[in-house]
Amino acid sequence: MAKKYAVVAITRNGIRLALKLGERLEDSEVYSYAKYGDGLEQVEGKHYLFNGPVKELLPSLFRRYEGVILMFSLGAAVRLIAPLLVGKATDPAVIVIDERGEHVISMLSGHLGGANRLTLRIAELLGSRPVITTASDGQGGFAVDLLGREFGWRADSFAPVKAVSAALVNGEPLAFLQESGERNWLPAGARLPGHVRCCSEMEELSQFPITAAILVTDRLLAAEEEAVLPEHTVVYRPRSLVVGLGCNRGTSAEELEVVVKETLADLGLSLLSVRKAATAELKGDEAGLLSLCAKYGWELELFAAERLNTVTMDRPSEVVFRATGAYGVCEPAALLSSGAAGLLQRKRKSGNVTIAVSRIPFENIGGEGDG
Repeated sequence: MAKKYAVVAITRNGIRLALKLGERLEDSEVYSYAKYGDGLEQVEGKHYLFNGPVKELLPSLFRRYEGVILMFSLGAAVRLIAPLLVGKATDPAVIVIDERGEHVISMLSGHLGGANRLTLRIAELLGSRPVITTASDGQGGFAVDLLGREFGWRADSFAPVKAVSAALVNGEPLAFLQESGERNWLPAGARLPGHVRCCSEMEELSQFPITAAILVTDRLLAAEEEAVLPEHTVVYRPRSLVVGLGCNRGTSAEELEVVVKETLADLGLSLLSVRKAATAELKGDEAGLLSLCAKYGWELELFAAERLNTVTMDRPSEVVFRATGAYGVCEPAALLSSGAAGLLQRKRKSGNVTIAVSRIPFENIGGEGDG
């Protein structure tokens, strides 16, 4: 779909307001009931007219747009969208706005669908009052299920999210420990509730009573660490690791994948935390490498030989230089891509593959800079 949001209006006042919002809200298209369009014409990609009942229009909008904005009463909206609901993971954001534009209501998919954020954005554009009823947003805090979403953080399992969210909104003692990843995860204007205790190391989690915990780390936890965690613990994996890779021509994706997995396992690091693969520019067409990056959604960062040679190496290789023009590939590529001062894993060779691993030194993360 070309646009993200559909704005639907069925009254004259609603249509006027919808057109106003359509002009101000980027990536939006307006759908007006033709009977009250008063001579308005369709404009491709901007404004459409419909003649049939709105209930016949909504199913297609639900499938095509990330957000559906309805310019009529909340009661009517409830009745119209009820048959269309599937689940919070797939339903679009639904916003309801009264035709006078006084209130913008986050109706459906407030968190996962982004309706709460969209509500605040629309209210600002129209000078309206936003209405958000989800508990974590109402308390001015953060949502456990959306933590780090804009940075690509992924949870090991979403099974404990519901219980941890309940602990957060009900004021139960909750521990928060971040070892890696972006620091600016707290939404703008939000605050950390008083019952959330920030810890600097794992040992702190056993020093006070807690009913739930949130961990942000790229490390795989040892058995003794897992033993001190409460039953309701969410472990988020920030995208904080870079794998520097070198390989012989024609190396398969399967061989590359095995080397990456084995190396990370030996280091006690999560595959979910890999952000990028980095290598020499001449490997940019390597089918196995491209396939591996596509499988896991990794960015592939390429460096010219001249750039790789700007990194001082303890063990420069004449063999690699004759083949690539660089005295090393996996180590300098990992360092350049991550911006780290050192490596978590120096050059390691396995079959047709060489690998090095580094950690991105995000701002204000203590101890990250040493890579």
